[in-house]
Amino acid sequence: MKVILKADVKGQGKKGEIINVSDGYARNFLFKNGLADEATASAVNSARISAEAAEHRKAVEKAAAAELKKQLENESVTVKIKVGENGKLFGALNSQQIADALAEKGMTVDKKKIVIAEPIKALGRYTVTVKCYAEISAKLTVIVEAA
Repeated sequence: MKVILKADVKGQGKKGEIINVSDGYARNFLFKNGLADEATASAVNSARISAEAAEHRKAVEKAAAAELKKQLENESVTVKIKVGENGKLFGALNSQQIADALAEKGMTVDKKKIVIAEPIKALGRYTVTVKCYAEISAKLTVIVEAA
């Protein structure tokens, strides 16, 4: 029997795939647990359409990430932070402060996508990585100044 998986099933396939399984396995396990639907002509067509829509959405996201990378590569952001007498920061610069500084420049970047290799605890110029998409990342220059 051909079925369309609604969720990942270990040893069978991933969500959205059309697979061939025995009738008993389909009726007694997959259908009962809501893991699959029967592969009728209309169900196959709707699965194909949703797969194409997901592919298109991914392509749009990837293009937007590439555009964001171009913007970030040519950009440097200045963060003003409170410092002690010898130029050391109180604490360390975090990704939220960098995201806020980018937001002031009109670029919205999620703080979870900003990767700081080692803690920034002194004034100066640093390079951080911004993960725009799965395999697209940009290097951003961060200038830390005293407030």
